[in-house]
Amino acid sequence: MSKTITIANQKGGVGKTTTTVNLAAALAATKRRVLLIDMDPQGNATMGSSVDKNSLDVTMCDVLLGDVEIADAIIKVPAVGYDVLPANSDLTAAEVQLMNKIGREKQLDLSLDKIRENYDYILIDCPPSLNMLTVNSLVAASGVVIPMQCEYYALEGLSSLLETIEQIRVNVNPKIRIEGLLRTMYDPRNNLSNDVSAELVEHFGDQVYRTVIPRNVALAEAPSFGQPILQYNKESRGSMAYLALAGEVLRRDAKKNHYVN
Repeated sequence: MSKTITIANQKGGVGKTTTTVNLAAALAATKRRVLLIDMDPQGNATMGSSVDKNSLDVTMCDVLLGDVEIADAIIKVPAVGYDVLPANSDLTAAEVQLMNKIGREKQLDLSLDKIRENYDYILIDCPPSLNMLTVNSLVAASGVVIPMQCEYYALEGLSSLLETIEQIRVNVNPKIRIEGLLRTMYDPRNNLSNDVSAELVEHFGDQVYRTVIPRNVALAEAPSFGQPILQYNKESRGSMAYLALAGEVLRRDAKKNHYVN
């Protein structure tokens, strides 16, 4: 059964793209069929997946505007183990044009229906804002992973994202739910990090992933080489953390499917 997960947080620099790329690679390493969709005009998830965003003939922009079929925009990248639906700055134009389109918030969801069953997991990387591209990503998803740095302002921004997700659940996409909150760039020597982490667990309980993504030099370096951490340095703490996260995602899903069956 295919599962679509959007990685979202309107705050920038919290590890959204890092999480999308490395969770995709880690899930692919467990022999799951994975598609990464880049919905950010910056195209960082595209570049981080060994795809040059500047030499693309077809991108996510063309798919959203209905100019090409989604299957024709997907790039197979054997080096990283998963497929990529790439993006670049053209996506900004797509967002503007979508504003005048009927059913604009469902464009990605309708496109995905054509290829969803080809994959076990579809991961969507969002821009750092609650715009039409993010709304499309949330409408298309069954779950949301929220990466968060353990700092004061992170908690402040979380409430508006949760409100947006709830509005989408009530009005457009009743199947959407919070998959989990992921603590990123974590430094256990920092008292504030520990305090915010404890507060997250107190408020959200089991929704907070047990896996914590540490601050890690290799994790920061990998994108400049256009590689997920598993390819760049599979022995690093960052690599181990994302493999652990993939394991946690799979265990949670297996548990849910057991209860459903």
